[in-house]
Amino acid sequence: MEFFVANLAPFMFGTLVLFLLLGFPVAFALAANGILYGLVGIELGLFNATLFQALPQRVFGIVANDTLLAVPFFTLMGLVLERSGMAEDLLETIGQVFGPLRGGLAIAVVLVGAMLAATTGVVSASVISMGLISLPIMLRYGYDRRLASGVIAASGTLSQIIPPSLVLIILADQLGRSIGDMYRAAMVPGFLLAGSYILYVVLVAVIKPSAAPALPEEARAFREPNGSRGGRSLLVLMLIAAASAYFMTQWLEKENAPVDEKVVLSLLLWGLTAFVIAIVNKVFRLKVLSALAERVTFVMIPPLFLIFLVLGTIFIGVATPTEGGAMGAVGAIIMALIRGRLTLDLMRQAMDTTTKLSCFVVFILVGSTVFGLTFRGVSGDLWVEHLLTSVPGGQWGFLIVVSVLTFVLAFFLDFFELAFIIVPLLAPVADKMGIDLIWFGVILAVNMQTSFMHPPFGFALFYLRSVAPKDAYRDRVTGQRIEPVTTGQIYWGSVPFIVIQLVMVAAVMIFPGIVMHYKAGLSTVDPDTVKIEIDTTYGTSTYGSENADPAAAFK
Repeated sequence: MEFFVANLAPFMFGTLVLFLLLGFPVAFALAANGILYGLVGIELGLFNATLFQALPQRVFGIVANDTLLAVPFFTLMGLVLERSGMAEDLLETIGQVFGPLRGGLAIAVVLVGAMLAATTGVVSASVISMGLISLPIMLRYGYDRRLASGVIAASGTLSQIIPPSLVLIILADQLGRSIGDMYRAAMVPGFLLAGSYILYVVLVAVIKPSAAPALPEEARAFREPNGSRGGRSLLVLMLIAAASAYFMTQWLEKENAPVDEKVVLSLLLWGLTAFVIAIVNKVFRLKVLSALAERVTFVMIPPLFLIFLVLGTIFIGVATPTEGGAMGAVGAIIMALIRGRLTLDLMRQAMDTTTKLSCFVVFILVGSTVFGLTFRGVSGDLWVEHLLTSVPGGQWGFLIVVSVLTFVLAFFLDFFELAFIIVPLLAPVADKMGIDLIWFGVILAVNMQTSFMHPPFGFALFYLRSVAPKDAYRDRVTGQRIEPVTTGQIYWGSVPFIVIQLVMVAAVMIFPGIVMHYKAGLSTVDPDTVKIEIDTTYGTSTYGSENADPAAAFK
């Protein structure tokens, strides 16, 4: 009994793991564990029953948390955009731009995945959309099945690291840090990860050209009267827009502005310039731009405007993340309306899924609150702190152990469960060790991204399996027999991208400047060094002295 009392916190954590492995719902496993061991702790006299009186107030605090409103807003925005056909148009258009290159279709999938991540933030929507649209095309033209399935699943998971990611919202809330700071910090790692995927595709295309062939001539849709594809016109338009955006940014931007603010403003001005040129060309029938250039502009620029509406307003300080999410949801509905695809059925489906996901998040958060209250009551926080601070290597040892632990747990838990179970235990320890919590949160976010790619329980793999062909079929365009995509091919295709994600975790740890740029423009004054000195002289006399001249204070 003495051993049990002394080690109640490890027993409590072990029981939680057992419940999860047995398949109990996470929210109920957390809450039941908290109540069970709370009653045990009261019976053993470890703490008073009045501890549970704090529980109703904590639950009410969760429901009243304005920050968590961003979750349903961004979810609704992503689902409306996904169901309005934006992903289909982006994949078709960008596929035509990069299709003539070897590996071009896979590169297009990564770019579309990054754009969907910056507008939707929902993994399921991205993976399912790209799986339905791009996988049959890649199979049609002879792509290696492992490369095709891996790049689709990995590109869909970019939604977890590129803002406005739901993971970053939850992490910021659990770490007690600003969502805006978390968004700024995650921008560079997110786009570096997308660039790493593209680099891998290029290397595969160079080393094994048959695994990633170019689109055949008959599949290239855009042709000019002179026989060209119109790529030169598109390049000139992009260069003119980029030059215009650069000079306007220099003119409009204030000195010492944060890098992310400059990037967002430059992208907005670049897109606005290209869009205006394309509109003028179309309205006045100038025929200066090629059909490809017009198509790319009209398909890609509206999502960029939506990105500015959400992230731009957050970065420049006009809106909070919750307000940015609300504007993004309204913007997505307006875009769907303009495209003529806004229907009552679409809104019903989007709102139904949004409600389910939001309730899922809140229930897990309530369960983790019950668990956390009891866990701290039995000194579980001190147990975790002593366990991790005793790891050799200081901060580096702590970060390596936490990264390995997160990677292993990601085989069994998804990112919501990881964020609500382990982050509240690890964050206080990281803070006491002097680790920047935003940096720590981004390391965890990149690591948690692997939870969607891990065989056998990776959700991105499940989403792709649900839409990948399970039986052989006859392609409607070429008439060829297409063999099915096996589960083994999907699993093996994910392995190289898991390795890339782990390399990015190491890069963020070794080069913290990738993340720390979020502090640019913030005050660098250390509050501990601030001294307040009160001068005791007024005018020429000492205040309070017997011979002080009252009139001297006004001289």
